[in-house]
Amino acid sequence: MTQRMKDIAEEIVRLQGELDREIEARRKALGWELRERIGEFEMGVAAQHRRLRLGLRRFFGRTSPGVVLTAPVIYSLIVPLVIVDLWVSAYQAICFRAYGIPRVARADYIAFDRGRLTYLNVIERINCAFCAYANGLVGYVREISSRTEQYWCPIKHAVRITDPHRRYYDFLEYGDAEGYRARLDEFRGRLRAEPRPPQS
Repeated sequence: MTQRMKDIAEEIVRLQGELDREIEARRKALGWELRERIGEFEMGVAAQHRRLRLGLRRFFGRTSPGVVLTAPVIYSLIVPLVIVDLWVSAYQAICFRAYGIPRVARADYIAFDRGRLTYLNVIERINCAFCAYANGLVGYVREISSRTEQYWCPIKHAVRITDPHRRYYDFLEYGDAEGYRARLDEFRGRLRAEPRPPQS
Protein backbone atom coordinates (compact mmCIF):
# COMPACT_ATOMS: atom_id res chain seq x y z
CA MET A 1 0.00 0.00 0.00
CA THR A 2 1.42 3.40 -0.96
CA GLN A 3 1.66 6.32 1.47
CA ARG A 4 -1.13 8.12 -0.43
CA MET A 5 -3.40 5.08 -0.02
CA LYS A 6 -2.60 4.95 3.71
CA ASP A 7 -3.39 8.67 4.04
CA ILE A 8 -6.75 8.16 2.31
CA ALA A 9 -7.54 5.16 4.55
CA GLU A 10 -6.72 7.24 7.65
CA GLU A 11 -8.98 10.03 6.37
CA ILE A 12 -11.81 7.51 5.91
CA VAL A 13 -11.36 6.36 9.53
CA ARG A 14 -11.37 10.00 10.72
CA LEU A 15 -14.53 10.75 8.73
CA GLN A 16 -16.21 7.61 10.12
CA GLY A 17 -15.53 8.90 13.64
CA GLU A 18 -16.99 12.28 12.69
CA LEU A 19 -20.07 10.58 11.23
CA ASP A 20 -20.49 8.50 14.41
CA ARG A 21 -20.46 11.71 16.50
CA GLU A 22 -23.10 13.27 14.25
CA ILE A 23 -25.27 10.15 14.54
CA GLU A 24 -24.99 10.30 18.34
CA ALA A 25 -26.02 13.97 18.30
CA ARG A 26 -29.04 13.09 16.13
CA ARG A 27 -30.02 10.32 18.58
CA LYS A 28 -30.06 12.83 21.41
CA ALA A 29 -32.17 15.22 19.31
CA LEU A 30 -34.67 12.41 18.72
CA GLY A 31 -34.81 11.71 22.45
CA TRP A 32 -33.17 8.31 22.73
CA GLU A 33 -29.97 6.64 23.82
CA LEU A 34 -28.45 3.19 23.58
CA ARG A 35 -28.27 1.12 26.78
CA GLU A 36 -26.93 -2.43 26.69
CA ARG A 37 -27.60 -2.65 22.92
CA ILE A 38 -31.21 -1.51 23.39
CA GLY A 39 -32.52 1.87 22.24
CA GLU A 40 -34.47 3.60 25.01
CA PHE A 41 -36.67 6.66 24.47
CA GLU A 42 -37.63 9.43 26.83
CA MET A 43 -41.16 9.00 28.23
CA GLY A 44 -42.76 11.78 26.17
CA VAL A 45 -41.15 10.56 22.96
CA ALA A 46 -42.43 7.01 23.51
CA ALA A 47 -45.99 8.30 24.04
CA GLN A 48 -45.78 10.34 20.83
CA HIS A 49 -44.57 7.23 18.97
CA ARG A 50 -47.61 5.22 20.11
CA ARG A 51 -49.92 7.96 18.80
CA LEU A 52 -48.23 7.75 15.38
CA ARG A 53 -48.74 3.99 14.96
CA LEU A 54 -51.04 3.10 12.04
CA GLY A 55 -53.77 0.59 12.75
CA LEU A 56 -53.92 -2.39 10.42
CA ARG A 57 -57.06 -1.15 8.62
CA ARG A 58 -55.40 2.19 7.77
CA PHE A 59 -52.13 0.48 6.98
CA PHE A 60 -53.68 -1.91 4.44
CA GLY A 61 -55.83 0.92 3.09
CA ARG A 62 -52.62 2.73 2.12
CA THR A 63 -50.93 -0.38 0.72
CA SER A 64 -51.02 -0.98 -3.03
CA PRO A 65 -52.27 -4.33 -4.39
CA GLY A 66 -48.84 -4.87 -5.99
CA VAL A 67 -47.18 -4.78 -2.57
CA VAL A 68 -49.66 -7.32 -1.18
CA LEU A 69 -49.21 -9.62 -4.20
CA THR A 70 -45.41 -9.53 -4.10
CA ALA A 71 -45.08 -9.98 -0.32
CA PRO A 72 -45.08 -13.82 -0.56
CA VAL A 73 -42.21 -13.64 -3.08
CA ILE A 74 -40.20 -11.48 -0.69
CA TYR A 75 -40.90 -13.68 2.31
CA SER A 76 -40.10 -16.86 0.35
CA LEU A 77 -36.46 -15.77 0.60
CA ILE A 78 -36.49 -16.83 4.25
CA VAL A 79 -35.87 -20.45 3.20
CA PRO A 80 -32.59 -19.87 1.29
CA LEU A 81 -31.50 -17.28 3.86
CA VAL A 82 -31.84 -19.75 6.73
CA ILE A 83 -30.02 -22.42 4.72
CA VAL A 84 -27.16 -20.00 4.00
CA ASP A 85 -27.08 -18.97 7.67
CA LEU A 86 -26.83 -22.57 8.87
CA TRP A 87 -24.32 -23.59 6.21
CA VAL A 88 -22.00 -20.60 6.66
CA SER A 89 -22.16 -20.89 10.45
CA ALA A 90 -21.17 -24.57 10.21
CA TYR A 91 -18.42 -23.68 7.71
CA GLN A 92 -16.77 -21.15 10.00
CA ALA A 93 -17.23 -23.37 13.07
CA ILE A 94 -15.30 -26.14 11.33
CA CYS A 95 -12.82 -24.37 9.03
CA PHE A 96 -12.00 -21.27 11.09
CA ARG A 97 -11.16 -23.50 14.06
CA ALA A 98 -8.89 -25.58 11.86
CA TYR A 99 -7.09 -22.50 10.46
CA GLY A 100 -6.93 -20.59 13.76
CA ILE A 101 -9.09 -17.75 12.39
CA PRO A 102 -11.26 -15.92 14.96
CA ARG A 103 -14.91 -16.70 14.32
CA VAL A 104 -17.42 -13.99 13.41
CA ALA A 105 -20.10 -13.27 16.01
CA ARG A 106 -23.58 -13.32 14.42
CA ALA A 107 -24.87 -10.90 17.07
CA ASP A 108 -22.53 -8.22 15.72
CA TYR A 109 -24.43 -8.28 12.43
CA ILE A 110 -28.00 -9.45 13.08
CA ALA A 111 -30.03 -7.25 15.42
CA PHE A 112 -33.77 -7.42 16.03
CA ASP A 113 -34.12 -4.13 17.92
CA ARG A 114 -36.64 -2.38 15.65
CA GLY A 115 -39.46 -4.51 17.03
CA ARG A 116 -39.32 -2.30 20.14
CA LEU A 117 -40.39 0.79 18.16
CA THR A 118 -43.92 1.57 19.30
CA TYR A 119 -44.80 3.55 16.15
CA LEU A 120 -44.64 0.33 14.10
CA ASN A 121 -47.67 -1.93 13.80
CA VAL A 122 -47.37 -5.72 13.78
CA ILE A 123 -46.94 -5.96 9.98
CA GLU A 124 -44.25 -3.27 9.98
CA ARG A 125 -42.47 -5.05 12.83
CA ILE A 126 -42.48 -8.31 10.88
CA ASN A 127 -41.16 -6.46 7.81
CA CYS A 128 -38.40 -4.87 9.90
CA ALA A 129 -37.46 -8.22 11.45
CA PHE A 130 -37.21 -9.80 7.99
CA CYS A 131 -35.02 -6.96 6.66
CA ALA A 132 -32.86 -6.99 9.80
CA TYR A 133 -32.28 -10.71 9.38
CA ALA A 134 -31.65 -10.60 5.62
CA ASN A 135 -29.30 -7.62 5.64
CA GLY A 136 -27.60 -8.65 8.87
CA LEU A 137 -27.03 -12.12 7.45
CA VAL A 138 -25.47 -10.65 4.31
CA GLY A 139 -23.08 -8.63 6.49
CA TYR A 140 -22.28 -11.71 8.58
CA VAL A 141 -21.59 -13.83 5.48
CA ARG A 142 -19.54 -11.02 3.94
CA GLU A 143 -17.28 -10.83 7.01
CA ILE A 144 -16.81 -14.61 7.03
CA SER A 145 -15.99 -14.62 3.31
CA SER A 146 -13.63 -11.63 3.67
CA ARG A 147 -11.68 -13.48 6.37
CA THR A 148 -11.58 -16.52 4.11
CA GLU A 149 -10.30 -14.39 1.25
CA GLN A 150 -7.62 -12.81 3.46
CA TYR A 151 -6.47 -16.27 4.50
CA TRP A 152 -6.37 -17.85 1.04
CA CYS A 153 -6.12 -15.10 -1.55
CA PRO A 154 -5.38 -11.56 -0.29
CA ILE A 155 -4.97 -10.15 -3.83
CA LYS A 156 -6.85 -7.24 -5.38
CA HIS A 157 -8.66 -7.78 -8.67
CA ALA A 158 -7.43 -6.29 -11.95
CA VAL A 159 -10.82 -4.64 -12.49
CA ARG A 160 -12.48 -2.13 -10.18
CA ILE A 161 -14.78 -3.80 -7.62
CA THR A 162 -17.87 -1.94 -6.46
CA ASP A 163 -18.01 -1.57 -2.66
CA PRO A 164 -15.35 -4.10 -1.67
CA HIS A 165 -15.19 -5.36 1.92
CA ARG A 166 -13.03 -3.45 4.40
CA ARG A 167 -10.11 -5.89 4.25
CA TYR A 168 -9.75 -5.59 0.49
CA TYR A 169 -7.87 -2.26 0.54
CA ASP A 170 -4.92 -3.85 2.37
CA PHE A 171 -4.67 -6.74 -0.06
CA LEU A 172 -1.71 -7.16 -2.42
CA GLU A 173 -1.81 -5.54 -5.81
CA TYR A 174 -2.86 -7.64 -8.77
CA GLY A 175 0.27 -9.14 -10.32
CA ASP A 176 2.50 -8.73 -7.23
CA ALA A 177 3.79 -12.31 -7.35
CA GLU A 178 6.79 -11.67 -5.09
CA GLY A 179 4.60 -9.92 -2.52
CA TYR A 180 2.17 -12.82 -2.54
CA ARG A 181 4.87 -15.40 -1.91
CA ALA A 182 6.63 -13.24 0.68
CA ARG A 183 3.61 -11.91 2.58
CA LEU A 184 0.88 -14.58 2.54
CA ASP A 185 1.93 -15.82 6.00
CA GLU A 186 1.87 -12.22 7.25
CA PHE A 187 -1.76 -11.82 6.12
CA ARG A 188 -2.69 -15.08 7.84
CA GLY A 189 -0.85 -14.07 11.01
CA ARG A 190 -2.67 -10.71 11.16
CA LEU A 191 -5.96 -12.52 10.74
CA ARG A 192 -5.19 -15.01 13.52
CA ALA A 193 -4.16 -12.12 15.82
CA GLU A 194 -7.54 -10.36 15.55
CA PRO A 195 -9.58 -10.23 18.75
CA ARG A 196 -11.76 -13.26 19.27
CA PRO A 197 -15.43 -12.88 20.18
CA PRO A 198 -16.44 -14.06 23.65
CA GLN A 199 -17.44 -17.72 23.65
CA SER A 200 -21.09 -18.36 24.48
